[in-house]
Amino acid sequence: MIVEICVDSVAAVRAAVAAGAKRVELCAALFEGGITPSRGMIRQARRVDGIGLHVIIRPRGGDFLFDDDEVETMMADIETAKQEGADGVVIGLLTADGRIDVERSRRLIAAARPLSVTFHRAFDMTVDPFEALDTLIDLGVDRVLTSGQDATVLEGLPLITALIERAGNRIIIMPGGGITERNVARIVAGAKPTELHYAALQPVASAMVPRRDHVFMGGELRVPEYAKLVTSADLIRAVRERASSGE
Repeated sequence: MIVEICVDSVAAVRAAVAAGAKRVELCAALFEGGITPSRGMIRQARRVDGIGLHVIIRPRGGDFLFDDDEVETMMADIETAKQEGADGVVIGLLTADGRIDVERSRRLIAAARPLSVTFHRAFDMTVDPFEALDTLIDLGVDRVLTSGQDATVLEGLPLITALIERAGNRIIIMPGGGITERNVARIVAGAKPTELHYAALQPVASAMVPRRDHVFMGGELRVPEYAKLVTSADLIRAVRERASSGE
């Protein structure tokens, strides 16, 4: 089974390699669901040997209804990812009525080739998942990342199982969203996926000694200034081992 780890730093890429993951999805701003990382981060991540590198192409958080300027931004970001040696890109565009934005997706896919193309969890916001799946197959997308249109993969397992059955060998259905050491065995037993996507984050306190706890760099919804979430090689291994053992 191919394990893809969602990461937001080069240190996380190294942790994924150490834990035996096959691929990472490189993002910035995981708090927003992931947006396109900088050229510098892509370049440094590509210097880490022994792992596939897919780059998310998403100019902002929020919905997946993009205007012309945002699409052109994504076109440029795809070119950057190709120039920096990425193995694949991750995209997701919808229309206002909750369907796949076929024409714009086709443009991005053509620009990305010969890289692998994943359609991300924008899929989970479509009004008809089976129609969306058929559309993505027609577009030639390589894989779909989905939680089964639910809060977590475990809750969306019935739909994921149905999508895998419908997809056959035409496209990869990659479950992702809320996969943990505790539930992965049930997910693998229920859906029998060939690929899994998850983050393996744990909080780590900042090493900063002087602190001003009353000063914040963000808005009202604040993340801690003196702690961060980092990717844990131990958590990656734990999930992989449970997925393999079925226990």
